[in-house]
Amino acid sequence: MTLDFTVRRREPELVGPARPTPRETKRLSDIEDQVGLRWHVPFVLFYRGRGGGASADDGDPAAVVRRALGEALVPYYPLAGRLREVEGRKLVVDCTGEGVLFVEAEADARLAELEAAGLRPPFPCMDQLLFDVDGSGGVLNSPLLLIQVTRLRCGGFVFALRLNHTMCDAAGIVQFMRAVGELARGLTEPTATVATPVWCREILDARSPPRPSFPHREYDPVPPPPPSFPPPGDMVMRTFTFGPGHVAAIKKSLSAQRGSGGGGGKATTFEALAAF
Repeated sequence: MTLDFTVRRREPELVGPARPTPRETKRLSDIEDQVGLRWHVPFVLFYRGRGGGASADDGDPAAVVRRALGEALVPYYPLAGRLREVEGRKLVVDCTGEGVLFVEAEADARLAELEAAGLRPPFPCMDQLLFDVDGSGGVLNSPLLLIQVTRLRCGGFVFALRLNHTMCDAAGIVQFMRAVGELARGLTEPTATVATPVWCREILDARSPPRPSFPHREYDPVPPPPPSFPPPGDMVMRTFTFGPGHVAAIKKSLSAQRGSGGGGGKATTFEALAAF
């Protein structure tokens, strides 16, 4: 099922830290210098409207997220900078405080309509929910985050984000988004678990001079794909959705198998789905 809807966007803007932040240069680790990490990762989240009698500003998700984003960028100020490449293709982040790209939008659709159309990847409407701002797709000298908040007719909204993968992994962006979420809910500052990000990337640098004790295949040139590798046009993407009941049933079955084999212990959700 397909759904046709229109998204009206305001002009993209840069949201910087709400208060002055250090103007400095920070080195990324040798691990993050890998060519395979120099790309942007998109994801999209859908939220239902909460209702209630909030004020116009408090009830506007774009305004709330924009304000929380500026506050969160104070402790997470490297994300408001720009990546540069120095000698030896070494990556550093120039903490300029220029800000992240933010797009406010509105769609003439309801969340129920999006759900009925199938909220699962690949999203055919991803380009509407995350607008590719001209000049924003570079790894170097470009904003490190692109965020679009799209209001829906039902009061819900869509939060879409694209991040420069060299800056953080899934755990890192989740920590940052937790800080944004806490500030959006009204906290004056993020809780201790997310308020003070730890950089410390120098501990992952090679020694000077380097003294490798085993081969680091991750830095080897990537070999070309074999001739039998199927072309992208012949590949088919499928999404498999597991609800809480499905996950619980898989865990129960896996626990029984572990028990009979003498393994014991509870399986995590990741282990259960990977084994399935």
